[in-house]
Amino acid sequence: MSLFNTVQVAVKALLRNPTRALLTTLGIVIGIAAVITMMEIGNGSSSSIRKSIEEMGVNTLVIIPGMPRNHGGVRQAMGTAMSLTPDDYNAIVRDCVNISCAAPIVSGSGMQFIYGGINWTPQQVLGTSPEYLTIRDWKVADGRCFSQAEVDSRARVCLVGKTIVDNVFNGESPIDSTVRIMGVSFQIIGVLESKGASMMGRDEDDIVIAPWSTVRLRLTGLKTGTATNTTSTPSTLPSDLYSGEGVAFYPEQAENLETDTLLIPKFTQIDQIMVMAASADKVDAATEEVTQLLRERHGLTEDEESDFWIRNSAEFMSMLSSTTTVMANLLLVVALISLVVGGVGIMNIMLVSVTERTREIGLRMAVGARSRDILKQFLVESVMLCLVGGIVGILLGHGAAALVHSQLGWPVESSTVVVALACIVSAMVGIVFGFYPAWKASKLDPIEALRYE
Repeated sequence: MSLFNTVQVAVKALLRNPTRALLTTLGIVIGIAAVITMMEIGNGSSSSIRKSIEEMGVNTLVIIPGMPRNHGGVRQAMGTAMSLTPDDYNAIVRDCVNISCAAPIVSGSGMQFIYGGINWTPQQVLGTSPEYLTIRDWKVADGRCFSQAEVDSRARVCLVGKTIVDNVFNGESPIDSTVRIMGVSFQIIGVLESKGASMMGRDEDDIVIAPWSTVRLRLTGLKTGTATNTTSTPSTLPSDLYSGEGVAFYPEQAENLETDTLLIPKFTQIDQIMVMAASADKVDAATEEVTQLLRERHGLTEDEESDFWIRNSAEFMSMLSSTTTVMANLLLVVALISLVVGGVGIMNIMLVSVTERTREIGLRMAVGARSRDILKQFLVESVMLCLVGGIVGILLGHGAAALVHSQLGWPVESSTVVVALACIVSAMVGIVFGFYPAWKASKLDPIEALRYE
């Protein structure tokens, strides 16, 4: 028999009991649908995470203070020591050849944002330089970004995100509006393009960005840590301040007072430094270069640990990718178990079919059918059952993923490779679990089969 004739016979045999054929394929349908749904949701989540990291830049490095030298034997975590200064930032920009640009970062949260009679607390108030937007690939949708001259002069200007525009300004342009942050007046000069939610679920549009020098001086102040805080308290003031012996309560301000005392580099620290490597393939070289420079500047010997951390987005992406891969594989194993259950059901029904059609098998052998023809016929029936179940499962799985996306908003991503693999797996299940019933049918003795009642 030709393959075409074998397929025709197999279709006729399956259509004799359509209900049984449908129930037989149910396990395959459920298994394939589970595989497709899980893979599309997993691919969508991975793509969403990858996109969030790529928005930060695949060649981005973040330098965070931490693990300082101490004499008590206690190692501190990231951000617990203020070991980075503006001079470190300037040295990185000046001396590191594998760096294209860098931006200092001073951050704060829980700061009250007031406009008219409306109060708002942004998730983040960020102080930085204009290069930060370049590193983050963040555009200004309306207005302009502040300049380096405004950073140097500690100008009270800021950029706001779309969430603040919608909630505080009712969607109207806030350009040139004056707002108060922690009681300090700022002029809004720009609105940032919408970024949406980060991979951690934080609203990136609920943000205020201002010159880092302004934020450090007027909003956050100097933080505790290895750097010295210049803000005096009554307990640390000189004992003769109120003695009245030649000390004026309100001395006349010198012309250079602001320049010389407000931001003394020795006593100023920054929270982070974000760095962009010249290219993606120079990230490792840039990391090594920055590490050597900062260790030298901080006076660390070879046997001392660095008092800073350097993290790059490629490292973060690798960590998240490995995590999502493990979860996707776990879900895939669960889905494959249901395929095995469906395959066992296929084998069971095919064995029943062989028993019911014993006389038919004997008659075919009596008129010239060979054992391989019988084997091929039952294998084709098994594969057809699994392929039909696979196709239905693919449609149901894609529909379930689309329903999850529409109702829950989860990211999903379909893949033709996954669909092709699902079809191949369906056919393989039909061959593996249908081979034994087909082999058993092909080994029947024609005379005994014709006598079977």
